[in-house]
Amino acid sequence: MSLFITFEGVEGCGKSTQAKALEQKFRRQGIPVILAHEPGGTPLGMEIRHILKKSRLNPPFAITELLLFAASRAQLVTGVIRPNLKQGKVVICDRFADSTLAYQGYGRGINLNTIAPINSLATKGLKPDLTILLDLPAESSLSRLGDKRRDRFEQEGLDFHQRVRDSYLKLAAQEPNRWLVIEATLPKQKIGKIIWEKVSQLLSAKGVALKHA
Repeated sequence: MSLFITFEGVEGCGKSTQAKALEQKFRRQGIPVILAHEPGGTPLGMEIRHILKKSRLNPPFAITELLLFAASRAQLVTGVIRPNLKQGKVVICDRFADSTLAYQGYGRGINLNTIAPINSLATKGLKPDLTILLDLPAESSLSRLGDKRRDRFEQEGLDFHQRVRDSYLKLAAQEPNRWLVIEATLPKQKIGKIIWEKVSQLLSAKGVALKHA
């Protein structure tokens, strides 16, 4: 049994926390699982992550940024995600191709028709079985970041984060069977419960019997 689950959302929405919590639930069930993240997840990917995230005086142009994300994703898909799915494992990924549509497409303004073939090449056509969107208003996103040192994307203004948030909701509406949209302002335990209920349905459909929590 293989299952590919991705988490998406604006900065500070709590997706990384929920991705880790979901990983632990799979482990308690005795289900083989790995947790990956973008950009990164491989040695080369981590080098690219440093370039993309670091605040610098001469940041990459939008198209360069797009291609760097694609390079990191291609390395992750080929070296980590597909091999583990082939072994019948559950793969959870903190961000995936939808992030590129949201951030580089709607956020940076790159034409989606330009992004689509690049995403397809990097992913080799791989799509998640389930994408979990933790939806958070842009104002709340920036507020949650607080005074901590911010990376290049966290430093973007309210308009940018609003475009990203709106784009996620648009993407989710286009593929409602793949996306699970959850209000990120809900208590963490409630969010985790909603996620596990959905995941349990997918596992049941694959004939996987779960232990009682």
